[in-house]
Amino acid sequence: MSAYLERMKKKAAAFKDRGDLLVLGIESSCDETACAVLRGGSILSNKIASQIDIHKRFGGVVPEIASRNHVLAIDNLVGEALAEAGVKQEELDAIGVAYGAGLLGALLVGESYAKAFAYALDKPLYAVNHIRGHIAVNYIASPRLQPPFVCLIASGGHTAVALANGYDDIQLLGATQDDACGEAFDKVARVLGLPYPGGPQIQALAEQGKPVIPLPHPFKGTDTLDFSFSGIKTAVINYANTMKMSGKPLPAADLACSFQELVTDIMTDNLIRAARACKCDKVVIAGGVGANVRLREKVSVRAEREGIKAFYPPIRLCTDNGVMIAAQTMCMIKAGRQPSDFDLDADANLPVSRAGE
Repeated sequence: MSAYLERMKKKAAAFKDRGDLLVLGIESSCDETACAVLRGGSILSNKIASQIDIHKRFGGVVPEIASRNHVLAIDNLVGEALAEAGVKQEELDAIGVAYGAGLLGALLVGESYAKAFAYALDKPLYAVNHIRGHIAVNYIASPRLQPPFVCLIASGGHTAVALANGYDDIQLLGATQDDACGEAFDKVARVLGLPYPGGPQIQALAEQGKPVIPLPHPFKGTDTLDFSFSGIKTAVINYANTMKMSGKPLPAADLACSFQELVTDIMTDNLIRAARACKCDKVVIAGGVGANVRLREKVSVRAEREGIKAFYPPIRLCTDNGVMIAAQTMCMIKAGRQPSDFDLDADANLPVSRAGE
């Protein structure tokens, strides 16, 4: 164990119970470089350098290009976050960084920067599970929210339902067996000739259509809380190809609406069934697909019918951001998690069941 880690453990023990911690969160797991400063539950700054316009021409994220742009953006972005927050870097109590899950090269950029930053300032470094960060941002958005609750994690890389027993105690209940819901949205959008990212594009097109096209429902008639979106995606592709070969016009709006209705039905049903099974009276949505309006509407209606309180982060905090990393850092500190040493390595396939290292 390094002398640095020994010092950081003592610092962490000294501020564990403080409610006014000043934390910098760094996120670089995919195509957005993001930094945020939190003081307790207050957002002092939230800076994001999006790469959507860069990757749009390719129809999706190109990992090497994403990594290179993180390198270009991260130092200036941290400076901007601190300046907007009105704090000096020496005033920070801790630094949190996403070390998984995500694109390996992209994660390494943020992690390497955070290590150097923490070492230079002699501040504790916390390795944050990116997926848990999406859950933790709800504590900032809804200060009265407390565990236990059941959470739907819905994003480009992950789809799962999990039970939050505590601020740093997450139990996986069900997960996708193939594509994540956000990945399916992007692939279906491509079939329909829509630009990246697919989620907002399909949502807009679906508003002009009706859910009249039958699509297969995975796991129908079973009690599983797992998800599967590959078959639905393939059915959309096959339908589009059939229409093309027959020379008929593709009813794109109806197909988008049918796809969105089925996918949001499945996610809503799994979330509510999980809450009933766990006897939880609170449900939470986390992740980029949590910005989908139909998903929020359905969860609200079903939750109210079941006597369950539903929580959602604001749209701007659904996609990747630094606030969620800083929020999860605070959860880890509150739970007594130890800071990380400099042998920390990125983990592209980090599961939600694993806390920070």
